[in-house]
Amino acid sequence: MSAHFHRRLIASIIPILVVIILIGLYSVFYSQTQHEPPPHPSETVSNMGRYAIHFTDPTSPAASTLRGGPDAALAEAIDSARYSVDMAIYRLDLWSIRDALIRAHKRGVVVRVITDNDHQDEAEILDLRAAGINLMDDQREPLMHHKFAVIDGVDVWTGSMNFTVSGAYRNNNNLIRIRSSRVGQDYTHEFEEMYLDKRFGALSEADTPYPIVTLDGVQIEVYFSPDDGVEERIDEVLRGASKSIDFMVYSFTSDVLSETILARARAGVEVRGVIERDQAPNPGSDYERFRQAGLDIRLDSNPRNMHHKVIIIDDSIVITGSYNFSRSAEEYNDENVLILYDVRLSEEYLLEFKRIFENTIP
Repeated sequence: MSAHFHRRLIASIIPILVVIILIGLYSVFYSQTQHEPPPHPSETVSNMGRYAIHFTDPTSPAASTLRGGPDAALAEAIDSARYSVDMAIYRLDLWSIRDALIRAHKRGVVVRVITDNDHQDEAEILDLRAAGINLMDDQREPLMHHKFAVIDGVDVWTGSMNFTVSGAYRNNNNLIRIRSSRVGQDYTHEFEEMYLDKRFGALSEADTPYPIVTLDGVQIEVYFSPDDGVEERIDEVLRGASKSIDFMVYSFTSDVLSETILARARAGVEVRGVIERDQAPNPGSDYERFRQAGLDIRLDSNPRNMHHKVIIIDDSIVITGSYNFSRSAEEYNDENVLILYDVRLSEEYLLEFKRIFENTIP
């Protein structure tokens, strides 16, 4: 080939190389200057390795937008599902979750949903049925009171938050995410016991695959009621309290647990609590009993619901889930409970407790 041809070839290649180099430099610059956006101001969130804790914030002005709450994080996780989404939810009326489930179904993800029979005719549930999603209800009087989702068998979302507008934006709630194949197996087993075997409530069996799991050095206990003796186990943990018991609960009517809390208080353990204002006067409520014993137990100030079901022990143990501390939760409803042994995680729940406790009706 002539020297002239080589010069022309080089001249034609140089602009292409320049463009490639510029694109590469732009990509590096762009990736280094992008940052994950902060949490939406209608919620607080803490990320700790394979954990993420979301708390609703009904007092935030942003909550009125009904956007960007804990449901947004769950919807994003559903959008990332590759194989399966199993959801057991007492009630669903959040369009964010409905739309994410339908999108997952349309791209071939296996989506299965269980809801309580009292809420099977909600508009969003009917939309899921119309989209062809596999859905069933418990067909019985006691509550299918779970609020959990399992994504791809390893990504578990649970807590006190119903997947509703009120649950995510008007009530005080927590939603915890745990990435663990063993915890995922526990919740999948509970789901399939209901979905495949039609065993709800008293028909459930005490056969959780991994009731105790260690994840990143944190011990997690997984329980389901009414089959796993939840009240007895919570009572055992409370009996070990040596310094403090803090609780924020929607309802407290368990005489077994209240007796233990009173006993620990007499032994010098500091006890503080917040109970949902509308539930405190109900028959069986232990609110007055606690107050008469001199414990610092208060009523919440949220005009909607303080819906947490949380006990924090010695600033290092957290009990949370769908389980109200009541006879119905223990004996009749389908519920789930986590007991987590971790100081950092306890600190996050204590911050939420103190925020609510300091804005209460003494």
